Amino acid sequence: MSTSIYAGNRCLEITALSGLPEVRPGDDIAALIAEAVRSHDAGLCDGDILVVTSKIVSKAEGRVRTDESRAVTIIEETARVVARRGDVVIAQTHHGFVMAAAGVDASNTERGTVLMLPLDPDASAARIRRGIRDRLGINVGVILSDTFGRPWRIGQTDLAIGVAGVWPTLDYKGMDDSYGNPLQVTHIALSDEIAAAGDLVKGKLTGTPIAVVRGLAQYTVNCEGRGVAELVRAPEEDMFRYGSRDVVFARRTIKSFSAQPVDSEKVARAVMAATAAPVPHERLPWRFVLLESAQRRRALVDTLDEAMSSNLRGDGMSEVSIAKLIQCDDVLRNAPYLVVPCMVVEDALAYRDERRTAAEREVFVMSMGAGVQNFLIQLAVEGLGSAWVTSTMFCGDRVREVLDLPPGWEPMGAVAIGHPATVPSERETRQATDFILRR
Repeated sequence: MSTSIYAGNRCLEITALSGLPEVRPGDDIAALIAEAVRSHDAGLCDGDILVVTSKIVSKAEGRVRTDESRAVTIIEETARVVARRGDVVIAQTHHGFVMAAAGVDASNTERGTVLMLPLDPDASAARIRRGIRDRLGINVGVILSDTFGRPWRIGQTDLAIGVAGVWPTLDYKGMDDSYGNPLQVTHIALSDEIAAAGDLVKGKLTGTPIAVVRGLAQYTVNCEGRGVAELVRAPEEDMFRYGSRDVVFARRTIKSFSAQPVDSEKVARAVMAATAAPVPHERLPWRFVLLESAQRRRALVDTLDEAMSSNLRGDGMSEVSIAKLIQCDDVLRNAPYLVVPCMVVEDALAYRDERRTAAEREVFVMSMGAGVQNFLIQLAVEGLGSAWVTSTMFCGDRVREVLDLPPGWEPMGAVAIGHPATVPSERETRQATDFILRR
């Protein structure tokens, strides 16, 4: 099967390569391709691009498991679960791809087996490319393709998971379009487009796992090239990194920050997330004091250090021990951005019974905690690290004075915010059953 696409004076020809046998573990894909080309007089030219279904590479590399072990295999292939609904799992693989079941698939393989993605798809593509060159004396590009679902769109399409000898992307940023408008972010996923085009002639049910794409020689290179990593968005640039399952677990306590400045608009969005927390009697108890002035931040931290030292001296602690404790609590002093959450209870319902009045205040405290938790989670979604510390709660009067706050505002700790200086350590594994009592 073949198809031709014309664009102006350019022609793109895509042909399915027939004649490949069923691939078995240990097979040499390049040798099978070369034999199919010779046997069927298919003809292969310098600059052609081979789109190879990754499943035959997985088979050749022995990336096959029994279907009974599918659940365990998915866990092994998963670096991070992005979303889960029923039995459907969307996961990030160790390669960085986000796909259903971490790429573990039971289609186009013997009944009772599942296939995993190749361990190193770029290396697999490079081996095929070198093997074709050695056997046929031809420089081709090679793209390994696999099927992906797409957020916000129905259906699947083939994308590149391994690239050799082909430009992964085309960057048009800084160029002008036909109307003279400068292009700001136009970055074409070239290898993905070629992979999808190849699937038009391969199909899912025809048993032809390889397509030859001709007419794009200008996008091939006489070396392995940059590989598929160029197509994987960096975590810090990914606006949709966290899925429904792990967004809550994205929040980590970060105590070491880089010098990168904090975007105050991100903090403002986190404040809006706080307002989605449950509230008592429709009365909003939260106020967030954003310390964007370095002078204000220093004044607050100095005040906290003085108050802490005074309290510890009153407890009989030595000056040496006090100095060590203050030095260990430098997370606020070293953070590039500070926020002081405050609770306002002036709108709380008043009761004649003192116990009910005290309970009413506790309800506001509960709501305050929920609001700050929302705030911290949204900071993580925005790519910011944070640490919520209690310091300001022990010297509310002095904090109100140094920050010039209204009398009714009760400081509820302080949040240090910044970009994490290092990758956080793995979260401690916990089991829900350890925290559950059923009656």
